Amino acid sequence: MNENEIRAGTDPEVYVVTDSSCDLPKEVVGEFGITIVPLIVRLGTEVYEDGALPMDEFWQKASGPYPPQTSQPSPGAFEEAFIRLVARGKQVLCLSITSKHSGTFNSARLAAQRFGDAVHVFDSWSISLGLGVQALVAAQAARAGHSMQEIVHQLESLRARTHLTILLDTLENLRRGGRADGFIAAVDHMTRVLNIKPLINMVEGQLRLAGAVRSFQGGLKRIVELVRQIDPLEHLAVVHTRREETAVEMADRLAEQTGFPRERVWVRETGAALASHGGRGVIGVLAVSAI
Repeated sequence: MNENEIRAGTDPEVYVVTDSSCDLPKEVVGEFGITIVPLIVRLGTEVYEDGALPMDEFWQKASGPYPPQTSQPSPGAFEEAFIRLVARGKQVLCLSITSKHSGTFNSARLAAQRFGDAVHVFDSWSISLGLGVQALVAAQAARAGHSMQEIVHQLESLRARTHLTILLDTLENLRRGGRADGFIAAVDHMTRVLNIKPLINMVEGQLRLAGAVRSFQGGLKRIVELVRQIDPLEHLAVVHTRREETAVEMADRLAEQTGFPRERVWVRETGAALASHGGRGVIGVLAVSAI
């Protein structure tokens, strides 16, 4: 993105804060000075910040007698991050996981009230790298010297061009977490009796049923077809839960089918908070259309 090329040595006037559901690599977070506020994961009486547990340990605990549950960060957790940055004379842009399925946006907005115009909270209408890419683009734009208003305008465009399609192996975790009651009733019987796999996308931040397929491989094929319709692409990524080999193969396949550079296709395993709701075996594909 030429207009957002980084000016070495610049200290931006706008700093980016986001939550741990963004799934950004640690090296990217560090390079661009992005502040991460963790969601909360509960396993019985044990409480962890999202990201505190290695994923192997999380999945081991998740297979125990207490299914994982999650909650949003407290307003105080966001306030602590805002205070530190505003005290340095900076403006803060806070991006959150979609408000349609999490209270995280409201926690951040409550925390922002005491800071006036110094803090702006933006609803990503997305999850995982759908949020992560927005946070990265915001940080790149801030590093390039763009104003808060200019960055928010870029994010509004990016949000409108973001497509996230998720293939689930099971609805059990979503059903238990109550995060998608709007469509689960419509497909619950079919998934149980016919063993079909649901395809889900996000429409203005809301999880929606995009279709159903008879096999996981059929679902992957359908996602490739959908991404090819979005071409040309600005960003492309594959997210998974405990399905790294399939995710890498999917990234290879998408790059081949779309001509998008394979080295720019991120492959990431989502963290504990989102994995708690998706369960094992999820494949999600993020595709952002070019302007």
